[in-house]
Amino acid sequence: MSVLEGSSILVTGGTGSFGKAFIRYALDNLNPKRIVIFSRDELKQYEARLLFQDDPRLRWFIGDIRDQHRLMRAMHGVDYVVHAAALKQVDTAEYNPFEYVRTNIIGSQNVVEAAIDTGVKKVIALSTDKASSPLNLYGATKLAADKLFQSANHYAAGYETRFSVVRYGNVMGSRGSVVPFFRKLAADGKQLPITDSRMTRFWITLPQAVQFVVDSLDLMVGGELYVPRIPSMKITDLVAAISPDSETFEIGIRPGEKLHEEMISEDDSRRTLLLKDRYVVLPTIADWGDFVAPEGESLPDGFAYRSNTNDLWLTADDIQKLLKDLD
Repeated sequence: MSVLEGSSILVTGGTGSFGKAFIRYALDNLNPKRIVIFSRDELKQYEARLLFQDDPRLRWFIGDIRDQHRLMRAMHGVDYVVHAAALKQVDTAEYNPFEYVRTNIIGSQNVVEAAIDTGVKKVIALSTDKASSPLNLYGATKLAADKLFQSANHYAAGYETRFSVVRYGNVMGSRGSVVPFFRKLAADGKQLPITDSRMTRFWITLPQAVQFVVDSLDLMVGGELYVPRIPSMKITDLVAAISPDSETFEIGIRPGEKLHEEMISEDDSRRTLLLKDRYVVLPTIADWGDFVAPEGESLPDGFAYRSNTNDLWLTADDIQKLLKDLD
């Protein structure tokens, strides 16, 4: 039984791809007392209300995580928070850096402050593979947010609230994913643009991401950064799965983009444990009094969790099957 059963839950960024999938799962499986959807776009909230047929367990809060007072009002009586709100476009961040700082860093600290002051039990934040050894501004802001959430347990040492992080790779079929973009081009008979034929990425489906977050909320004592063991794929295999007959052309790596992604750096692996289905990156300092590291295997010297050296891979056939399952 999940700790979320019968509880009050708040989801920041609740009208995004993950937020809607999480809400659907919670309504169908967790019998929540209420779910607060906190986001800043009234049109997306209206569309989500239609999607969920105005389920009476849902509460709709227009607000921005840059506004701590609004967060505190929304978190009143909330047991658990899933922090999914963020600015995420890599290239946009390079042109609008401080806007990403204001949302991804300052906004995350506002979530921390509001959760402590309103007595939330657990908060889990969604991170990204781009936060490990960040090359771009977006990844740097998410790394800072990860550090804020792990360190928030010191900040909340005399309070009930505990904070952890989940970090995973690209979500197959999510809003802004390359999958619908490639499909549209293929349907129009156009060539598919790829940045570099050598490129690899971690891939996870939305249902897998939701389940990982739910399981991590159950496991967490505060301070952990959870990373799922998920497969990698080659961009060329993705093209073969979507439209094997389409021609491709290379456009080059975009500003701030990596050839291969990383979720755990070599330096972080020294304080990382391997569990059956996940890695757990332990906090750098954990002296707030009640932190207990999980039982797991230490990683070998020099280990780094990268998409090009992963031991789990999706073939073109695997990707094609996953895409059919998601349709």
